[in-house]
Parts: sequence; structure tokens; C-alpha cells
Amino acid sequence: MELSNFSKPELLELCEIIGIKNYESKNKSQLIQLINPVHTFIEVCAGGGGLSSGLIKAGFTPLLLNDNNKDCCKTLKHNHYGANVICSPMDEIDYTPYIGKVDLLTGGVPCQSFSQAGLRKGLDDPRGDLMTKFATILNLIKPKTFMIENVKGLLSHDGGKTIKKIIKLLNKNNLYNISYKCLDASKYDVPQKRERVFIVGVLKTIGKIFEFPEESSERPVLKDVLYDVPVSDGAKYSDEKKALFKMIPQGGCWINLPKKLQKEYLGNSYYSSGGKRGILHRLSMEKPSLTLLCTPSQKQTERCHPLKERPLRIREYARIQSFDDDYQFIGSMSSQYKQIGNAVPVKLAEHIGESLLKILVNHY
Repeated sequence: MELSNFSKPELLELCEIIGIKNYESKNKSQLIQLINPVHTFIEVCAGGGGLSSGLIKAGFTPLLLNDNNKDCCKTLKHNHYGANVICSPMDEIDYTPYIGKVDLLTGGVPCQSFSQAGLRKGLDDPRGDLMTKFATILNLIKPKTFMIENVKGLLSHDGGKTIKKIIKLLNKNNLYNISYKCLDASKYDVPQKRERVFIVGVLKTIGKIFEFPEESSERPVLKDVLYDVPVSDGAKYSDEKKALFKMIPQGGCWINLPKKLQKEYLGNSYYSSGGKRGILHRLSMEKPSLTLLCTPSQKQTERCHPLKERPLRIREYARIQSFDDDYQFIGSMSSQYKQIGNAVPVKLAEHIGESLLKILVNHY
């Protein structure tokens, strides 16, 4: 339906038929926007494009995608053809043309400073300063909604004080109703146990509070995605490690080895406390993957293929993160692993995007 060919009276009648509100005083171009709105977003720290891919699938249109990693920017340009991709630090971009014109500002602001596996310095870490820069952009352009993705450790950092500081920072002008929640991707059509915090704000003038998406009824596991996977590069194991994995069943780890081999492989850490279940871990076809990381092969966090004695390959990583098979990652093998491992799973992003659109539809 080409709406530009409709007369204004015809457009007014169409607005009434489909239940659009507050249309009477609009001109023709405004009526077309009401009937067929374009919902826009800006993403900073966009990485390899998991979040943007999901938002686009949900119905959003990117106005600007930003990252300061050259490989990530090449990946974004290659897959989001025609999108405005800017490769630079987020605070070196002129956002003034977007003031008051954006539906969603979002970004996976780097999370290492809040990681449960790291030092957890939070806002005192230089990477935590990126949250301050995001807040500055937010309070400049004043989008209708915003969303930040971060690691689960953000909620417990400094006894819960850090998340409160961040919300205060983001809402310093008291413009937004803000909600936050930890979501597990395995409950949103993603075959991966991956918990991430999402902070979502909605302008108070909209008069709505964001409702997080309902969990899916299906729970996909690895056997649902690890078939007919396109051929791709991947990390490799030494012959010694291959021999060890031959003794480990699906879902097992180092504890399935004979005691002698356990002690030889773990060394002094054999006697330390803690489960250490990520060591020599083989995934199971009957379960979701453990959280994918920036590399599939580290001693503490192995991600061995369920049926073969090798790490997951690039396209297997992408399948588990719910990227389409034709989505291509640019860069070295290690760069591609990192882009995929850091991404928001596409299907989880799509679910959240659909919930955001429920807020924006019929708000003009």
C-alpha cells in the first residue's frame, strides 16, 4: 500500500478505521507517519551486531551504529547495508541532529568492570566511565526510550549500590521511568544459558512503564541448532587435550577423568575449593550451551563440542547466539570469536525490541 498516493481525506478515514488516536489535526505527511511509523534507534558500543540485528528484526530502523573497534564496524557495515556506521569513541560523535528525534538509544556498554570473573571495580574502573558518557548522550538527545545491556554482576556490585548510582546518573533530570531485570537468554528462544541485566527507561511524558517480555514456551537446546552448520574456521585442541576429551561424556568435565589424570591436568588447583566445572567441559546436545565467551578454549572455561573433540567453531558460535547463517563477521578468527561471544543473542534482542515497540506504538 503506497500511502503517498492517498488523499488527505482517505488517510483520515484510514486512521479512524485502524484506531489511531489524535490524528485530526495532522497534515498529510504526519498522517502517513502515524499509519506506517518508522521506529528509529541509535546504538553505541554496538559490537558485532547482535543487539542491532534483533532490533531490526523486531521492526526498528537504525539511525546510527557506533563502535570504536574497526572489525566490529566492518561487520556492521557489511551486514546492515546502508546503515550509518561511525567508528570512533562514542563521545566524539555530534548527536545534535538527533535531539528529540530518536525512539531508542541503546548500547551494550562494556561490562568487564562489573564482571563476576574480574576485579569488579565498577564505576571506579575507566571502563565504568563509559556509563557516564552514555548518560551524557542520553540527556542530550532525550530519546523516547533507552536500554542498556550489562552483566549480571552489576546487580550485586558494591552491595547493590552501583546499580542505584547508575540509575541516578541516567535519570539526573528525572525524565524517565526506569526498570531493570536480569534475563536468561535460554528462556527467550536461545539455546544458551546467558544471564544479562537490561536497564530500560521510558519518557515519563509517554505515561507508560516498560514491561519485560514474557518467557517463551519453548526451550531450545544444542541439538536444535548444531546440525547442517555452515563450514567455518575454529580453534583447535592439542593431541593431549583431544585424548582427555575422548574420556569425557556430554555434559561432563574434568571430574569424569581418572584421578591420576585429574591431578596431572589441574595441578595445584586440584586441591583448591570451588566447583571448577568449566575446566575440560564438554557441552551436551540435550541442554543449552553454557555462556559463550570471547574464546571457546580457555582452561577455566572450555566449550568443547558435544560430539567431537574440538572447540565450537565460528558458525557454531553464531548459531548458538541466534545469528542468521548469512550474517558474516569480519576480522581474524580471534576477532570473530570475540564479536560473537560479546554479542546480545539476536533472538533475545528481538523479544526486547518487540516489547519496546508496544510502548512506542500509538504514541505520537
